[in-house]
Amino acid sequence: MAAVLWYSRDRNYKAELEACCLEAVPVEFGDFHPLKLITVTESKTKKVARKGSTSSTSSLSSNSVVDPLSSMLDGSDPLSQFAAFSDPLAPTVMTAGKSNANMDLSKKQRDKDEDTTVGNDFEPWAGKRSYILARYTTTEKLSINLFMGSEKGKATSPGSAVSEKVRTRLEELDDLEEGSQKELLNLTQQDYINRIEELNQSLKDAWATDQKVKALKIVIQCSKLLSDTSVIQFYPSKFVLITDILDTFGKLVYERILSMCAGSRASFPGVSAPDNIGPDEVNETAKETCLNWFFKIASIRELISRFYVEVAILKCNTFLSKTGISETLPRLTSMIRGIGDPLVAIYARAYLCRVGMEVAPHLKDNLNKNFFDFLSTFKQALLTEMMDRCKKLGNNALLLNSVMSAFRPEFIATRSMDFIGMIKDCEESGFPKHLLFQSLGLNLILSDPPENDRLQILNEAWKVITKLKNPQDYVNCAEVWIEYTCRHFTKREVNTVLSDVIKHLTPDRAFEDAYPQLQSIITKILDQFHDFAVLFSMEKFLPFLDMFQKESVKVEVCKSIMEVFIRQQQELTRDPVILNALMHICKTMHDSVNALTLEDEKRSLAVLISGFIRMVSFGRDFEQQLSFYVEARSTFCNLESVLIQLTHCVNQLAMETRKVMKGNHSTKTAAFVRACAAYCFITIPSLTSIFARLNLYLHSGQIALANQCLSQADAFFKAAISLVADVPKMLNIDGKMRTSEGFLLEFLNNFFSTLLVVPDHPEQGVLYLVRGLLNVIQDYIWEDHTDTKVRIYINVLHLLAASSQETYLYHVDKVDSNDNLYGNDPKFLAEINKLSETLIGQILDHLKTLGKDETMKRQSALALSLFNSIVSHGDLQNNKLNQLAVNLWNLAQKHGFADTKIMVRTLEHIKRQSKQPGMSHFADLTLRLPLQSRT
Repeated sequence: MAAVLWYSRDRNYKAELEACCLEAVPVEFGDFHPLKLITVTESKTKKVARKGSTSSTSSLSSNSVVDPLSSMLDGSDPLSQFAAFSDPLAPTVMTAGKSNANMDLSKKQRDKDEDTTVGNDFEPWAGKRSYILARYTTTEKLSINLFMGSEKGKATSPGSAVSEKVRTRLEELDDLEEGSQKELLNLTQQDYINRIEELNQSLKDAWATDQKVKALKIVIQCSKLLSDTSVIQFYPSKFVLITDILDTFGKLVYERILSMCAGSRASFPGVSAPDNIGPDEVNETAKETCLNWFFKIASIRELISRFYVEVAILKCNTFLSKTGISETLPRLTSMIRGIGDPLVAIYARAYLCRVGMEVAPHLKDNLNKNFFDFLSTFKQALLTEMMDRCKKLGNNALLLNSVMSAFRPEFIATRSMDFIGMIKDCEESGFPKHLLFQSLGLNLILSDPPENDRLQILNEAWKVITKLKNPQDYVNCAEVWIEYTCRHFTKREVNTVLSDVIKHLTPDRAFEDAYPQLQSIITKILDQFHDFAVLFSMEKFLPFLDMFQKESVKVEVCKSIMEVFIRQQQELTRDPVILNALMHICKTMHDSVNALTLEDEKRSLAVLISGFIRMVSFGRDFEQQLSFYVEARSTFCNLESVLIQLTHCVNQLAMETRKVMKGNHSTKTAAFVRACAAYCFITIPSLTSIFARLNLYLHSGQIALANQCLSQADAFFKAAISLVADVPKMLNIDGKMRTSEGFLLEFLNNFFSTLLVVPDHPEQGVLYLVRGLLNVIQDYIWEDHTDTKVRIYINVLHLLAASSQETYLYHVDKVDSNDNLYGNDPKFLAEINKLSETLIGQILDHLKTLGKDETMKRQSALALSLFNSIVSHGDLQNNKLNQLAVNLWNLAQKHGFADTKIMVRTLEHIKRQSKQPGMSHFADLTLRLPLQSRT
């Protein structure tokens, strides 16, 4: 193919931008908005069904859009509509709107009355239930008795005699607790839950198949499980799971009897009975069935099972008597007295209260008597009585410690001075005093003592603690009381405690055996002191840190300090006390890095150190800020990501200087930004990641250019060009080897965008940086199966086309780019065209090599890419360039690999461009661009 000269077309960037902008359309208030609610109005028009008819049963207002959900539900929210039917016992919605409204009002009134009855502070069971299941878990093995089922429980056929049916059910009742169970042992918690769920499902299945006695057997068996407290920490969750089954059973029985009352009220014809039906409206059959259930339950021999099952159907008493529930509650309360295990008894009372509040909230006072009965049954020891007993026994230390461990912290804190007096009077033998002070301290960190007693408490306690000879006993007490000191006193008292800890643990290097307690002390101090100026002004804080001689422990402590600093420090700081202390801490972390340190650990340390660096600011004292960065570079030289952070910080410092000077540097600030550039130029080569170096060279060069440091910018760009040749073919990314060409292509595209505004050096040739980069790209060994180099050449054509414009698309403030230097000089344009011709020749030569079957698809894609570049940037009034474009169009379609949709859209774009001013020759071009079919 003959050589083709490149001719760039003149671009009017402003006009093109305006042409691409969307047309602004004013929107008046009230017009349709996509988030506006849709209004659906019912039409009065009667639908006439006939073939071909397009009429509808509903019509919309002019501003509304049909919503299928809203149109089906008369405009209401489908979830709200369905919620009205969520209660299976709720009455069917009536067609009469007035009656429906009356029912809603009555329901709201009932809800309001119930809220008034139970009080606003009443906590619903649903919220408590999930908390219990999440809180009370176990890893111990559990056991359960599974109901095996029986053929006796199946429903009899319709033709069976009534007497036979009654006899069979009596036999089943006799068999309730005999031979129908199988014990499963060594179950995990999840296995246990699965078995309970199986029992729950078996209950529902039995009820659905009219096996009522079998359902009762399952409920009795499940309630028996509540007598087992062998795994006591899981008992609350077991209580929740079992009572779920009891609730299901109670609901099934109630609904069954309620359904037998259907039609009892004339005002509700054809619908299920309302939930608030009275005993006078219950028919005899329903009453007989209800009594039958209570008689069955009364025949259960075991107290716990009989109690729980009767409570489950407590609501059914409303079918028998208006006062049925209120009469039953005292009897059930008395039944609980027969349960010997206190834990089982208190949970039984809890279930009675819960069900009672659900079915009869107006009987709240009766339910409160349930727990008053519990209090009268189990006499509670009062704290003052126990304290008096300790004194009568001569202040028995073991009993005193038990009292402080058993009672609530606020009770102990209120009487803390009394306890200190009792501790002082205790005998040392048998139970040491320091353990008593440790127990007292644990209470005081959970509840505050009276303010006037706080200092005296600390003094009295520390008089005993500081006399301890055993370092381990001492540090155990100090670990507790340091938190009390931090909560109620200033840095002076905390510093005194730290000094005392150092004094006790330094001899014989006793601190080596107390690292966990010392770490706990640091953690507690950090939890209370968030002002690091106060923290680091403590004279003994850093000496306290020096006791962590084991490197791994010391690094963990330093990390914990830095994590709190980064999380709590809200403002930038220049406080020398903070900076010196944190530099020491960060240096400790940095110096722990060696060849064996894992990458994750390095990353973790670097994040903390970088966070510290970002929090340091000397305000307008930029020179001091740069000095800090210089010191940080020498201190943290082994962490690459920290060096990268420092480079970015210095570049940001240069831009802040430019901002302060509004781009007009003085002699002093010009020298300062050059010093910043020098810092970056020295730091970047020490990095091992080649793409980190490339990107920082480019970024630093852009910063230097923005600050009119042209020679420094040239140095950065030349360093980047030289480094491109060293880019390896493969990179290790997250442990996997991947080709680097994609990353290199992205970097080079960014680089070329910058080179557009970089002015040529007066002693160098035209576009010397672009030529130098192209030489490196030419010599670079690219993968054989890729077209990366050619795609780079196509992108360079875009750069050259932009460089030939009379005014460039963008500029750097106060930097004269080549459009100002050359002024569209013909010699400059000729050099650009000559370079473009060379690139086009390289591209066309590569297209020729892709003529084989396996590379034709690549050839088609590259041909279309070059075609688009020529159409966008070339002057197609030149005949040779115009003919080249046509040839590339045909080549892209030649072997049937072109995407027809893309080709069609491209042709439509060219047709639209032909209508723009000065682009009429595009119309002739479209006539020469045929669309070939794949056939």
